[in-house]
Amino acid sequence: MPHNDAVSSPAPASLIPDHASAAPLRIALVAGEASGDLLGAGLIDQLRMRHPGAVFAGVGGDAMRTAGMETWHDAGELAVMGLSEVLRHLPRLLKLRRTLRKRLLDWRPDVFIGIDAPDFNLGLERTLKDQGIRTVHYVSPSIWAWRQGRAAKIGRSADLVLCLFPMEPTIYAQHGVDARFVGHPLAEMLALEPDRSAARATLGLPHDAPVLAMLPGSRLGEIARLGEVFLDAAARVAAAMPGLRIVLPAANAGCRAAIDTLLAHPEFAALDVQVLDGQARTAMVASDVVLLASGTATLEALLAKRPMVVGYRIAPSTAFIVRLFKLMRVDRFSLPNVLAGRTIAPEFMQEDCTPENLADAVLHWFRDPQAADALQPVYRDLHLQLRQGASATAADAVARLALPALPAPAP
Repeated sequence: MPHNDAVSSPAPASLIPDHASAAPLRIALVAGEASGDLLGAGLIDQLRMRHPGAVFAGVGGDAMRTAGMETWHDAGELAVMGLSEVLRHLPRLLKLRRTLRKRLLDWRPDVFIGIDAPDFNLGLERTLKDQGIRTVHYVSPSIWAWRQGRAAKIGRSADLVLCLFPMEPTIYAQHGVDARFVGHPLAEMLALEPDRSAARATLGLPHDAPVLAMLPGSRLGEIARLGEVFLDAAARVAAAMPGLRIVLPAANAGCRAAIDTLLAHPEFAALDVQVLDGQARTAMVASDVVLLASGTATLEALLAKRPMVVGYRIAPSTAFIVRLFKLMRVDRFSLPNVLAGRTIAPEFMQEDCTPENLADAVLHWFRDPQAADALQPVYRDLHLQLRQGASATAADAVARLALPALPAPAP
């Protein structure tokens, strides 16, 4: 947050662009899926503090609508995953992008912010930038894992890249791209010292029972590929640990229906599974160990200070393309391991993501509490590193880009 004198002291009239006094600041945003919606809402809140009269419009979800944005389309329309899934939805997505591009060019925002969804947003940003509209890409694609040379291409689309992780700006700098580490909003939202007892009380879990939180993904495609594998692994863990309680958050009604269908299979009838509507963070804090799909949830498990096991499977056609063109350039794919620079969370990808491997890794954490305890200082250091006031820092950067003649906020 800027100092109070930077907020309250008006800029000299000669430094304020002509349009600032004639019309409110127009800020367009496009976010895909729930994580982008939350990032967008935090950014809108902070931008409104700096520019109370600003107008926000674009693509977002419930959180961005609550923050005061006019949503021309819902964020859920962009929530597709993987190369094969994008190809299947490509005609619809291209039509949506054409419609949105025309509306944005007619509206002429002072700045456009694409939040994640790079397959959709980067092409849109490139067109708008070529038409003289300032562009921001918020949440760098995983260039540390997938073809670092993409940084230059991203720079051709975005005037500014806002990065959630500290290793990213250096890669962009090698390609002459303005990229800034702003920290991760989740690091502000989650307590440094999670309260397991309170979380268990909230979910009605015994304080002394072994608890496994299981998160097979927030998309139906992920649940289809991982749900049965994870449940099979959980059954193996339960056979070795009498009294095991399993909490399984469902991201939405569609995910809950898919999970309920899987749980109806006879081989899972004996599992003590508590399906939750949302409450993923509470479930992780309440747990002893987390079994989850790779993605943002692994960062939440890190911030919840829980030992975890990470599994992931992508569509076979996507996996074939990745391997054929050698698109993945890292040995570790889950965020906790990338941030730590070493393996602190066992991870299993594609053919290695089997019930046997997952169950053995989960049981290791249950059976070796000293190993789990040794993670705590590592988790805390990473948490503090990511706690940079992300939404406020990002809002300052966006405001400087939207109104470059205004004086910079005090340090």
